[in-house]
Order: sequence, then C-alpha cells, then structure tokens
Amino acid sequence: MKKETASKKSRNKEQSKQQLLDAVGEILRTKGYSELKVNQIAATAGLDKKLIYNYFGSKDNLLSEYIHSQDFWSNVKQDSVPVLVPDSGKHLSTAMLLQQFDFVRDNAELQKVLLWRLSEPQPFLQQLTENQEKVGEQLFQSIFDPHFKEKALDYRAIMAILVAGAYYLNLYSSVNGSVFCGIDLNTDSGRGKIQEAFSFLVDKTYNGL
Repeated sequence: MKKETASKKSRNKEQSKQQLLDAVGEILRTKGYSELKVNQIAATAGLDKKLIYNYFGSKDNLLSEYIHSQDFWSNVKQDSVPVLVPDSGKHLSTAMLLQQFDFVRDNAELQKVLLWRLSEPQPFLQQLTENQEKVGEQLFQSIFDPHFKEKALDYRAIMAILVAGAYYLNLYSSVNGSVFCGIDLNTDSGRGKIQEAFSFLVDKTYNGL
C-alpha cells in the first residue's frame, strides 16, 4: 500500500510539473513573456503557486526548464553526434540547418523566447545561449574543425550567418510579414527556395574552403 501511494504521489508530481510547464507555453503563445508571472502561471495551470517553488525552486528555474525543453540546439544530445561521418560533416551541416529552419517555424513558443532574448537580459535566457554554444562547440571540435583545419574559423563564420538567417527568416515571417527579398516565406515553394539555398551554400562552403 505504501509503495502504491508513493508511486501515485510521484505521478501526481510529474503531472503537476508538466501542467506548470504547459502553462508557461500557453502564456508565451497567447499573451507574451511580459505576462509570465507566478500568479498568472499558477492560475493558467490551475494549481497553487506554492508548487512552482516546491517543484522548481523559483519561477526562473521553471522558465529555464521550459525554455531548455523547447530549444532545438539545446536538445541535440551528445550521444546523437556521430563519431565518424563519411563526408566530413557536409550532410550533417545541411540536415541540421534544415531541421532548425522547420523547428523554429513550427514552434510559436520558441519564437517568443527568441524575441525575448533579444529584448532584455535574463539569467535563464543567458543559460539558453550558453547551452547552444556548448552544443555547437562540441560539434565544431569533434567534426568540423578537424576537417577544415586552418580554415575552421571561416567555416564557423559562415555557419553563424546561416544559423542566424534560419532564426531571423522564421521570426520575420511570423511577426512582420511573409515576403522577404520577393520570396513568400509562408508558402511551401518559398520555404523550399530557402532550403535549397542552405544546401547550395553548405556545398559551396565545403568546395570553397
């Protein structure tokens, strides 16, 4: 009986934690980050605000856990990075750019987080940046730097532009309009052209460097 009760408490805790995380996402999506206040989160989740402190320690920790769960680069697992790549990471470079491009488009909450990060300094947003850089550094050091050698920084610079472009085009198309350089980013054909451009630029980078 005691074991069953402990198991039920554990399930209830995990369910409540998920309700709070879901509430953060709902508020971000419908009201924006300025409304991410303890009382608002608790009310949206339908739970006592004390559970935020009981389960996460603070509102910032709750927000940090939510943001980490939504970010593309923070969720690239270390054990998912291949040890050996037959084409020196060319296919991997293209695949990850295309995955990021679609991931940001499909995640309205992450779009709000990215805009938030540009708007004001917050410790949990800085942590997001640090997590992304940590994953990126792992990829660079294990796969790309050994291939490009003295041109490694040139490759990193090109990837910085491509990753930033994938972010910006999605934010632009969701906030201010869908047409950029005459390409409608909210159509399959328009997005297809951007995807082709990513592939083209990665190919040229590998051939040129």
